[in-house]
Amino acid sequence: MGSTEDKVKGATNEALGKAKQGVGQAVGSDKLQGEGAAQEIKGKGQKAMGDAKQAVKDAVNKTAHAANRKL
Repeated sequence: MGSTEDKVKGATNEALGKAKQGVGQAVGSDKLQGEGAAQEIKGKGQKAMGDAKQAVKDAVNKTAHAANRKL
């Protein structure tokens, strides 16, 4: 997956997880609240992975640009 795709999937999972937690709390379901919390954490991890991929990509591009200027 690319960095943007990771970020989008992460944001989606985070939002769905929060929604599940809210529904679980409203209906008194500890199971649904737990699933929502796990999905929210998964989303945060996906977003972090997307950010990390983007940072690496930016660093590589910056290094390549600097090397090309020296040629």
